Amino acid sequence: MLNEPSVLSNSQKGGETPPAPVITARPPRASFPELESAVQEVLDIYKVSYDPPAPASVAFTGRLRVDSETAYARLDKAFAAQDYHTLLTTNDQNQHVVLAIKGRIRPRPRPWWPNALLLVLTFFSLLYVGALQQASIDGQTEVALWEGLPYALSLLLILGAHELGHFFAARHHKVNVTLPYFIPMPLFFFGTLGAFIQLREPMRNRKMLFDIGAAGPLAGLVIAIPVLLIGLATSPVEPFPTETYIIEGDSLLYAAAKTLIYGRYLPSGGEDVFINQLAKAGWTGLFITGLNLIPLGQLDGGHVIFTLLGRRAQRLYLPLIILFLMLSVFNTSWLLWTMLLFFLGRIYATPMDTITPLDARRRVLGWATLAIFVLVFVPNPLNIVQP
Repeated sequence: MLNEPSVLSNSQKGGETPPAPVITARPPRASFPELESAVQEVLDIYKVSYDPPAPASVAFTGRLRVDSETAYARLDKAFAAQDYHTLLTTNDQNQHVVLAIKGRIRPRPRPWWPNALLLVLTFFSLLYVGALQQASIDGQTEVALWEGLPYALSLLLILGAHELGHFFAARHHKVNVTLPYFIPMPLFFFGTLGAFIQLREPMRNRKMLFDIGAAGPLAGLVIAIPVLLIGLATSPVEPFPTETYIIEGDSLLYAAAKTLIYGRYLPSGGEDVFINQLAKAGWTGLFITGLNLIPLGQLDGGHVIFTLLGRRAQRLYLPLIILFLMLSVFNTSWLLWTMLLFFLGRIYATPMDTITPLDARRRVLGWATLAIFVLVFVPNPLNIVQP
């Protein structure tokens, strides 16, 4: 169990004296007495193991005297002086376990120019895709690169807000993090494969993991939804073309937005909305948000579901893989994504303190974030229509 109902020691609960510590395996190393002294300040020690499974160097088992968040803060400060990381968890007997892992992570500064270069390349990649769309709308064969500015600027703003949401949440919690890395892809329908940032040190507890994981999608939505609504309001409704064309898929939110703007669901009555660059940027922003919120592995949704359910989140792996295999039957574009989820969806970001639960406000926001996933996910993203 990760959610410990009470962190009072046995002596606090009933005046009982905790059992004498059981020492196992080899004698302590030179630095272990300092570690044990720090642990005794927050934990009634029942057992000390000097030969725990790697990568831990020593393990202390017992019952916390103080709340887990306070205990971890004290232990981490003391362990850092000895060049150890602290891992706070529970065992199968629901006892608290403090593990000491040798070697603090001390990230070195990284140059900023690769981030800047990728940002510039992604801007021109989006500019090209936006210009292609505008040339298609205008029925022109020549592409004027500057005409792709509405799409390029709008989608960069959405992706930038998403990644900076992660970035500033990490900095707020004093976690070392890189600047965003944007991924250009000029020959791809969207002009980009999105962006990412890299956390360069472990997160302390579920609250931190949740804040950093949820901040990105929520910040991106704040920009994506207004861009989508403005784009739809300025996009024409026209009869279906007589030649082959590509139609974007619906999410619940996208369908509701079209109904709100036009007073009816589209496509219908032989007509559809033919989205301009702003609407495409808003739709793409929502689509990317939906992908990021899939509740698996290292995705933002995986971070959120792990903070809510702990190790039970791993039970979602097989059902979601089956779901995406079923989606791949109707749209083969999901096959590559299903393969990525198959190999990467098992690995969850685990904080160093797995005991401290989310507070009530974060739990409500967590379930709301997963509800957003349901609203913005597009089961059938792109379709080629043959009249």
